[in-house]
Amino acid sequence: MPSMRVLLIPLCFVAASAWLYILSKSAPKLQRSDNDTSTLKFPSSFEELHELSALLQEYYSSHPNFVYVLFCSAYLYKQTFAIPGSVFMNLLGGALFGVIPGFLLACLLSATGATFCYLLSYACGRQLLRKFFASKISHFEDKIDENRDDLIYVLLFLRLFPITPNWFLNMASPIVGIPMHLFFISVFIGLMPYNLMCVQAGSLLSEIESTSDVLTPSVAVKMALLAMAALMPAFFRKIHNNRRLSRPSTKRVPSDLTEIKNHTE
Repeated sequence: MPSMRVLLIPLCFVAASAWLYILSKSAPKLQRSDNDTSTLKFPSSFEELHELSALLQEYYSSHPNFVYVLFCSAYLYKQTFAIPGSVFMNLLGGALFGVIPGFLLACLLSATGATFCYLLSYACGRQLLRKFFASKISHFEDKIDENRDDLIYVLLFLRLFPITPNWFLNMASPIVGIPMHLFFISVFIGLMPYNLMCVQAGSLLSEIESTSDVLTPSVAVKMALLAMAALMPAFFRKIHNNRRLSRPSTKRVPSDLTEIKNHTE
């Protein structure tokens, strides 16, 4: 039964949560005496983020593979189940791995995790979304249908300038018929400016005290300009198509039936 598919969502969530719990409890021993792993949890404040960063940096110096597995698992967990807090993960990636590796990892994980969310919604969430977000889904579907020829540019715009929440885009995209390969590409490229901004800030995590230190007005303006730039190809293409349609036809129309007959002979 299609309705039974909805049960896969909590089952996947429980399984993923159990995996993270096992990882945190099987953390390797550190050289220091306390070996307290209580801070191996998702940070909810910058104070907790600083504590987690210090602990993971200590792990990274002696057990880098464990840190990579834990970080990737936690990042994918948040993205797959649309849990807020990606800014903390990107900041943490910059603090742990540096700007370039952290940036590439954030781009790959954000696109992969969003695609997992896409697949979960495709398999299990269609009925729930149609029921609880009917008007939003319908409006989104209309806009996508209007821009099928320029879909990649529209998707990039939505990621660069998130007037629509990312969690909704991830869940609604399979329902409105957005191909998975275009979805992945749009997330990977479209979130690059945001990921780079956060990872760069994370490399100086000790100086960051709040999100206002990361998402400054100048950064918001730059992201808005990038979003507008993403729409420019679609804009000029529509202008070109409109001009072509409005241009009078140069093909001569036969004036009478005799001329039509001559053309057919």
